[in-house]
Amino acid sequence: MCGRFSLFESIGTLRAEFNFEYNRDYEPRYNIAPGQDILAVVSKGKNREGFQMRWGLVPFWADDEKIGFRMINARAETIDRKSSFSNAFRKRHCLILADGFYEWQKEENHKRPYRFEMKDKQPFAFAGLWENWQKEGKRITSCTIITTEANRLIERVHERMPVILPADKHDFWLDGTVDDVVELKRLLQPIEAEEMEGYEISTAINLATNEGKGLITPIDSI
Repeated sequence: MCGRFSLFESIGTLRAEFNFEYNRDYEPRYNIAPGQDILAVVSKGKNREGFQMRWGLVPFWADDEKIGFRMINARAETIDRKSSFSNAFRKRHCLILADGFYEWQKEENHKRPYRFEMKDKQPFAFAGLWENWQKEGKRITSCTIITTEANRLIERVHERMPVILPADKHDFWLDGTVDDVVELKRLLQPIEAEEMEGYEISTAINLATNEGKGLITPIDSI
C-alpha cells in the first residue's frame, strides 16, 4: 500500500517537469497523510492543470464522505471491477506528484519505517484516479493512489508499492478518451527496482503531525 509520502520540490520545478498550469497555494510537505489535500494533475483538453484534491477517494454514489479514509489506495489488479473505483478508472485519471514515499516493515512488536525515492532524487508521478462527490450542498474532489505488487527493492519491506508512471506514459494515462482496459492496466506495473533507492528513517514519521526535513534523515540503507 501507500499510506504516506512527501512532496517538497518547488512548485516552479514541478510545473516545468510535469508541464501543468497551477496558480494556487502550495505547501511543501515531508509527511503527507490520508485525508489531507494533495497536488494532482489532470488533463484539460490539450493542457494539464494542477488541483488540490483530498487523499482518499469518495465515490460519487457514497452516502458519507468518511468512506474516503478506506479508499486511499486502489489495487491495480481489481481496479476495473471494484465498484468504488471502476467508474473513475474508465473516465478520471490523474498524476499524483511525489518525491518519496514511506513503507513500514513489520517486526515482532513494532514497525520500522523506510523511505523510498528515485536514485536521481527527482520528483515523480503516482498513477491516480479522481472523483467529484456532492451531497447536501457540500462538494469534494478526491483521489486515490493505485498500488501494485512490490519490486525487488521494496518487497524487502512491504509486499505492495504505489504505481510510478514513467514520464513517457503520462500523456497516455491522462488521455480520457482511452477505453482499452487491457492497455491501461498494462501501465500499472512496478517500476524497476534499479531506478530506486531506500533507507530506514526515524519513527518520528509515524506521527502525521510531524513535519520537516529531519524526518527523511537516513538511519541505515537497505
